[in-house]
Amino acid sequence: MTDFSNQAAEATERMRQLFPATPLQRNDHLSNVYDADIWLKREDLSPVRSYKLRGAFNAMGKQADKDVFVCASAGNHAQGVAYVCRHLQKKGVIFMPVTTPEQKIRKTRLFGGAWVQVQLVGDYFDDTLRASQAYCAEVGGHFLSPFDDPDVIEGQATVTYEMLEQLGRSPDVFVVPVGGGGLSSSARRLLSERAPETEIFYVEPSGGKSLAAAVQAGAPIALAQVDTFVDGAAVAKMGVNTFAALKGIDADHVLDIPEDRICTTILDMLNTEG
Repeated sequence: MTDFSNQAAEATERMRQLFPATPLQRNDHLSNVYDADIWLKREDLSPVRSYKLRGAFNAMGKQADKDVFVCASAGNHAQGVAYVCRHLQKKGVIFMPVTTPEQKIRKTRLFGGAWVQVQLVGDYFDDTLRASQAYCAEVGGHFLSPFDDPDVIEGQATVTYEMLEQLGRSPDVFVVPVGGGGLSSSARRLLSERAPETEIFYVEPSGGKSLAAAVQAGAPIALAQVDTFVDGAAVAKMGVNTFAALKGIDADHVLDIPEDRICTTILDMLNTEG
């Protein structure tokens, strides 16, 4: 295996200390609708119901000598960091916008227990981010980016690594959601080494096309406005490290989906699949 494949393999092995591999399941409903063989990697079955746990665990494990971990997040990254703080018995300070839904705040506190402190700061995420970084510098903590960090990207690669192992072959087509690019950049790096024949499509919400903007400009640029309905992918600016791995992709492979279609698809999957 090549370098990144080896890193992903080692990260995947370390991940088993925290939780078992999430299943890769053939979805009969979607396969029948689209006359294709469609498999879903069930990251909703991780302990925090998203893949963000992987990047947090990989990055924090490599910085185990740090006493305090700091992050800014309105949801999945916060919960992943909180879960790992409790597992590693490390103090975590998690900054969240004051507009964060109470359910997400409660889950973050639940996952972190006594090891995590939640700070509600700022009406907008940019304000929250600035406050978290200032605090991190003040206390000498380690800041955990939700996506733009090589160790986080390496951790997210374990999703694709597990998928290849579970499928037992290279998929014809790989469809990956895009926010800041942590998952998609890791997938591209790993698939380019292990399954270069696989065609990759990158999907982002129409109200947050940060990858499409970066591909067009040749570098990450900030969107003037972002629709926050798809909050896990509502990123105004793609990461520098993530775009370095995505630069040069075919613009025709970057797809955007309107928020109303995403909404109806969620309802369809809920009603059909439960």
